[in-house]
Amino acid sequence: MQATLTAATLLRSASADSLQPQQAAAAQRSAISGDGTAAVDSNDLLQGQKAVAISHNGAVYRLQATKLGKLILTK
Repeated sequence: MQATLTAATLLRSASADSLQPQQAAAAQRSAISGDGTAAVDSNDLLQGQKAVAISHNGAVYRLQATKLGKLILTK
């Protein structure tokens, strides 16, 4: 079964002291990438699944992890 993620789900704001230990670790991994953009760990998106559906601007995309550890995003 695929999970549908929305921007609100991914970018939910919470203070660090209100986070559970697992959420706090995810927040640390979801920091800033080398070029200054926000980075979300793929494990946090996939949550143990092979693929997830992502809703973006009215379209649904599929983010899939391959056996070789690569990511594929399709519309």
